[in-house]
Amino acid sequence: MMDVREIRQYLPHRYPFLLVDRVIELEEGKYIKGYKNISVNEEVFNGHFPEVPIFPGVMIVEALAQVSGILGFKTLGQKPEDGFLYLFGGIDNVRFKRQVIPGDRLDLESQVVSERRGIWKFSCKASVDGELATSADVLCAVKKV
Repeated sequence: MMDVREIRQYLPHRYPFLLVDRVIELEEGKYIKGYKNISVNEEVFNGHFPEVPIFPGVMIVEALAQVSGILGFKTLGQKPEDGFLYLFGGIDNVRFKRQVIPGDRLDLESQVVSERRGIWKFSCKASVDGELATSADVLCAVKKV
């Protein structure tokens, strides 16, 4: 289990772009589960359908990439302070099945599919109340900076 203080050790993102509030399960090299609480006070709702707030799909995909980055960092025993970043390398097979709105808890799951020469592939899904909201295959590249 990781709270937001520990998460900030593994992600360089900060408000308003830190999109993982808590990690509830993690098995290095295998999978991670966490969540993001969607609040009506999110900055994005000021411009994204402010009268009918819907959390943007691209932000859900970014949250999946962030939770995947945490898994990669933990698996390799690295942190951004060590001079490494996980950069978004691509997304495949993205599907949006359900809207995410204020008050929802967005559950995030990522599983390692493969890793070759610093390129990671993760199978990811985001859900609300057990209902699939988004699924995607996320590619991340580890980079020494």
